[in-house]
Amino acid sequence: MTVPPPILRHSRKGLYTPLLIALAVLVAWTGWWFYLTHQIESGIEARAVEMRAAGWEIGHGRITTTGWPFRTRIAVAYPTVTAPDGRAVSAPSLIAEASTYNPDKWVLIAPKGLVLTRADHSKMAVRGQALRMSVSHLKARFPDLRIQLDQPVFTPHPGAEPFPILRAGQLQIEARPHLVDGAATSADVDVLFRLTDARARPGSLLDGLAVQGPVEGWIETTIAGADHLRGRAILGDLETWADAGGRFTAVRGELKAGVSTATLSSDVLTIDTNGRLQGTVALIADKPLPALAGLARSGVTGVDRAAAAGAATATALTGETSAINLPLVFRDGRTWVGPFALSPAPKLF
Repeated sequence: MTVPPPILRHSRKGLYTPLLIALAVLVAWTGWWFYLTHQIESGIEARAVEMRAAGWEIGHGRITTTGWPFRTRIAVAYPTVTAPDGRAVSAPSLIAEASTYNPDKWVLIAPKGLVLTRADHSKMAVRGQALRMSVSHLKARFPDLRIQLDQPVFTPHPGAEPFPILRAGQLQIEARPHLVDGAATSADVDVLFRLTDARARPGSLLDGLAVQGPVEGWIETTIAGADHLRGRAILGDLETWADAGGRFTAVRGELKAGVSTATLSSDVLTIDTNGRLQGTVALIADKPLPALAGLARSGVTGVDRAAAAGAATATALTGETSAINLPLVFRDGRTWVGPFALSPAPKLF
């Protein structure tokens, strides 16, 4: 008689072990996600308390946190940040998002546009296909900052001073620590501003220069002494920075206005006590006559049309039809081309 083999009973622990490990990882990750979001919310509130103590006004509606498990997404309804001098930024909603596993890089989006309150308390709405800002390397002395506005449209509120740009294809601003031999310096920041396919507002200074054509260009510089701007939130204290010897170095750029093109450079530009630029910019202009003639015909307040006409005539008398050296000098609060004071120098504060 044949004896049947014994029945082998396999343990089912091997089946449950992977599930238990996955469950433990999920629980730990969920705990980390809630801890991270709590830390972020606490940090936002602590920063708001510091700014209120310094004279800022911070307001907002409901704050919601979503994105579990791989994203941390904070939505703020009706945020408003007002500086002590009255300048402000507000929006119907603001969304900040980061990867849960890498919370050192954040992307901020204003899906319904922004409203900017300028120093004269006038308001301007900014809308576009996409309005976003990214901030990374938050633990560094100066984080990397990138602002990108796609198809922005600038609309002043009733009674507000018109913004010189009506709309643009894209506007970019980048700021990052200045590097020397591959290492970041302690007090300098590199800044890049780029504008593409912009249309000047009719009657503005840019409209006169562009003769109703497109405007685009870029400019880069190093902000020396940026430590005096660090920690001053959105608008910065430019006056304190200027009083401490702040200046713009290694200024380089290019501007296209209608058919006129100019490349510019300057080793250093400073700020006077009235907040206006001072210094010399080397300008190599290609076909500058249409721009100067358009400026002379413009009705912009503050522009010396007779001086612009004189500069245009002097340019025409040189007999040059292409590129010429046309240095700009900012002094005494004015912008000079040779002996001609065309307009007020750019004002920063």
